[in-house]
Amino acid sequence: MDLNSENPQALLKETLSGKVKVILLLAIPAVIENFFQTFIGFVDVYFVSKIGLAEVSAIGATNALLAIYFAVFMAIGVASNVRVANALGAKKVERARHIAQQALILSILFGIFTGAVTLFFARPLLMLMGLEEQVLDIGETYFKIVAIPSVFMSLMFVLSANLRGAGDTRSPMKASIIINIIHAALGYVLIFGIWIFPEMGVSGAAWATVASRILGTLILIYYNQRSGVLVFRKDFWTVDWQHQKELASLGSPAAGERFIMRAGQIVYFGFIVSLGTSVFAAHQIAGNVEVISYMVGYGFATAVTVLAGQQIGAGNIDEAVSYTKIGTWMAAGLMGVMGTLLFILGEWAGSLFSDDPTVISKIGDALKVSGVFQPFLAVLLTLTGAYQAANNTKFPMYLTAAGMWAIRTALVYFLGIYLGWGLLGVWIAIGVDIIFRAGVLTIKFIRGNWMRLEEKVDVESQCHPQSNKETMSDCVNNY
Repeated sequence: MDLNSENPQALLKETLSGKVKVILLLAIPAVIENFFQTFIGFVDVYFVSKIGLAEVSAIGATNALLAIYFAVFMAIGVASNVRVANALGAKKVERARHIAQQALILSILFGIFTGAVTLFFARPLLMLMGLEEQVLDIGETYFKIVAIPSVFMSLMFVLSANLRGAGDTRSPMKASIIINIIHAALGYVLIFGIWIFPEMGVSGAAWATVASRILGTLILIYYNQRSGVLVFRKDFWTVDWQHQKELASLGSPAAGERFIMRAGQIVYFGFIVSLGTSVFAAHQIAGNVEVISYMVGYGFATAVTVLAGQQIGAGNIDEAVSYTKIGTWMAAGLMGVMGTLLFILGEWAGSLFSDDPTVISKIGDALKVSGVFQPFLAVLLTLTGAYQAANNTKFPMYLTAAGMWAIRTALVYFLGIYLGWGLLGVWIAIGVDIIFRAGVLTIKFIRGNWMRLEEKVDVESQCHPQSNKETMSDCVNNY
């Protein structure tokens, strides 16, 4: 729902039932979008699992490195999403548009940079994972094809974030559905070889992913241009250092948080790899099944970020708190249901990916543990979105550092390797970390010291009026 197509403040100041409805109108399209985004990875793993476990491990290791790239791209998206939502809540339309375009400039630069890193350092980066030679060769091929054109990944993250910041979660959802249907069909054709297309295996999966991301970028540009709020202005493509500073001040801690998470993930992935290729493959498969539940949490986190961000921008702090509480309870309830399904159906889900009884059993054990901590994961995701909406990305970064390194990575080694619990110990460690961080965020939220209100900026220096459309006075009012 595009909140800015109506009167947002009148719409958002609702009764409990009205707030639930608004949250659902934003969350459901975001859940669907996230589901189809995740479907890219799910389809790749499913199709490639029919080739062999070495191929599954190669894609899993590559995705662990890609997650670091995603961390940067998502951080730019988070910063843009929040700044756009804050600006629109304060009814500063031109400020929102300007920040959105500045975020796109930043995404292009980082997309080109990560592509260059992949071109020259793909194999050395994968070697950090301690992979077997066969897995390393497969992973290098997949990594280069998927990540050299990283600019399309980056643009997709930020274009979608801009739309969501403007209250439009439907357009990213539509784009996601289209590109993932095409990705699934193209992936099948290129992986296994159909008609005139040769069998390409893992390379086919990679090329299908790249093609779908290029298409997704074009579709999202179209939706941004259709938006009355986000339509591009030629003069806004000039780099504005004040807005870049604003994006960096909010995005840098968010990037730091995700980088810390992914760096820790690479370390404990190395521990899992030491347990054997089949164990690592089981871990990757379990993660690809569990991520379906994640998508519910991310959808509600998106709704909370948009609604709380707009209310904070408008100065309605109590309303921001109210939307956060309601959204968090809703997410926890739904992810509790998803957790129950994971607990009960884990082994069945594993059997879709492997015929090996040992691998299926390990997947089932992992998903049983995962099912127990899903409600806590919902709290963690949703409250993190609220903190971001309140311009507070530093505390989640510090908390992630403590949780990932002092708890998760240490416990993965202690339980999984030292005590010999294997994959079961790994997933218990993950659950303990999630419960710890969710608890800390909840306590800080209840105490009311979770916001970081931004400083005023020199609005006149930010104005770029178009003479045929607005005066300097109009521009200042918009900022």
